[in-house]
Amino acid sequence: MAGVRGWRTRVGSYSAERQPRAWLLLLPALVCIGVFNVLPLVRVLVMAFQSGTLRHLRFAGWSNFVAVFADPSFVRALVNTGVFAVVTVPVGLVVSLMLAVAVDSGLRGSRVFEALLFVPYLTSVVAVGVVFRYLFNGDYGVVNYVLSLVGLGPFDFLNDPRLSMVTLCVFGVWLSLAFNIVILLSGLRAIDPMLYRVADLYGASAWERFSRITLPQLAPMITFLSIMDLINAFKVYTEVYVLFNGKPGVADSAVTAVFYVYDKFYVQGRYGQGMAAAVVLFMLILVFTLLQSLLVRRLSK
Repeated sequence: MAGVRGWRTRVGSYSAERQPRAWLLLLPALVCIGVFNVLPLVRVLVMAFQSGTLRHLRFAGWSNFVAVFADPSFVRALVNTGVFAVVTVPVGLVVSLMLAVAVDSGLRGSRVFEALLFVPYLTSVVAVGVVFRYLFNGDYGVVNYVLSLVGLGPFDFLNDPRLSMVTLCVFGVWLSLAFNIVILLSGLRAIDPMLYRVADLYGASAWERFSRITLPQLAPMITFLSIMDLINAFKVYTEVYVLFNGKPGVADSAVTAVFYVYDKFYVQGRYGQGMAAAVVLFMLILVFTLLQSLLVRRLSK
């Protein structure tokens, strides 16, 4: 009995964190995380308070942050990034949910439609951007042709500063659909069919089935997607680069926060200001992600 009691004590007090072998096995992964994730973050924070060249950096205090906030281009970049996030995240989620429900409803050809919706996720953003440049071309674009059928247009989506953000938001919504639909479909197919059968027995309408069964069951997926889409929206860069041919739109009309950081660091060589803008962007992403997570959790309850 004493031996059994001692064995139970040893088993009950076992902790993987206390095992040297466990940390030894984790060491390669921890080194990679530290070198490629933690160290760059620390370096960005340090450079945000420095100025000069990369070989001769000196402490500059808060001057980089003052210069960044005094720059009208940075303010415009933050506004454009906020507009892009506010538009693309909810619109993309709503459209994705509608398409996922339609595909999951079992309509004829839904499997083919599902495969077609997943193709953009496998395609390079650069390739999709080239296609969108043809679609939104002011002279021979398909979008203008379709609008002309109802008496609208033509519009110069790529060269009109007033339409730059509209074009970018449409592109962003399209890019977010594929991944959102895949996650939502997995959530829809995990819902117990018995819930819908019971709802049918009580005479529930289609809207009641959707609002009282489908949406609550999809709350974890919607929360996850909203957070991921928000983070990706604040980091938008490639979409701007490929859609406007390497420029942030005409007269910087579509400049975003990440594009501003890239321009300051790599083009203008103002490394401290570029890293200061990156720190501000990181803090904004952190704050908005926490606020969105709290909001979605309250709404789901």
